[in-house]
Amino acid sequence: MSDGLDLFIIDDESEVCEATADIINRFYTWGDVYVFTDDEEAALYLMNRDTGIAIFVVDVFLKDKSGFMFLDTLSEKYTSIHDDTIIITGHSSDDVVDMCVAAGINHLLEKPIRPYALQLSVRAIASKYMKFADKLLNNKSFSRECSHILESFND
Repeated sequence: MSDGLDLFIIDDESEVCEATADIINRFYTWGDVYVFTDDEEAALYLMNRDTGIAIFVVDVFLKDKSGFMFLDTLSEKYTSIHDDTIIITGHSSDDVVDMCVAAGINHLLEKPIRPYALQLSVRAIASKYMKFADKLLNNKSFSRECSHILESFND
């Protein structure tokens, strides 16, 4: 496991996984990129990780379930999983868009994936964590305020 913000691609089509990983590996430097074609294997791996944040690129339809159901199985450990997900689909119908809106997913891309659209979606998710980490490390008053908040949770 890396010390960064890892990214997970889950799609039951290996060609899509490979193509998506190729695009992401050209620009993604904030963590490792993992690829899964089996959603159950991916869920097991993700539940056994130490960290509860990551970026997800998930196909809307997996083998036996929807990508939304997959995300829901991980939502207790990854509390911001819906905010941190890019859904990919062959065709974005009204139903798919409605499911994204209902789940709180703000990134939806159609296959074939356009590299620049994927890059901007990934960067939008990663930037919120990078900006927050930068504030914690470089703004002492903000860091003190956050430590007080965390201390109140421990009381």
